[in-house]
Amino acid sequence: MSENASPTGPLSGRSAVPLDDIDRQILGRLLADGRISVRALAEQVHISRANAYTRIGRLVAEEVIDGFAARLNPQRAGLGTSAYVTVTIEQNAWRDISKGLREIPYVEHIALVGGDFDVLVLVRAPDNSALRQVVLESIQAIPGVRSTRTWLVFDEVRGPGADWTV
Repeated sequence: MSENASPTGPLSGRSAVPLDDIDRQILGRLLADGRISVRALAEQVHISRANAYTRIGRLVAEEVIDGFAARLNPQRAGLGTSAYVTVTIEQNAWRDISKGLREIPYVEHIALVGGDFDVLVLVRAPDNSALRQVVLESIQAIPGVRSTRTWLVFDEVRGPGADWTV
């Protein structure tokens, strides 16, 4: 095990991988268009294709890039009801609750947070009935969940920090 690692992963404050300007340009362009060809990417950042392949491979190997995915338009995909659900849990129940939440359909994002509640869950469902089932029948049924509060999303705007830029 390296000096920067612990049994659960990198030590706090030491998880960042050194990135140079070219790496940042590559990441910015991939975030803007994950389907860009390596040839076009290399041309845009003024490096060879071989260098681009090598850098992308390193960024994936070092887990700076942890996957490639399409960005979904929830309304067009039939998921017109979105809500943030705050969850208060019993102490030491996070692992089991995290596992349970990952198994629930329509749960898009799960975050352990600090503050007035413990977990923040983004749910995207087809309608209010499906949202009700997710919250009242699935989330609240997980052992260790103490309470939930649901915050309906009326509108969403993609902020300027949504895409990483240099």
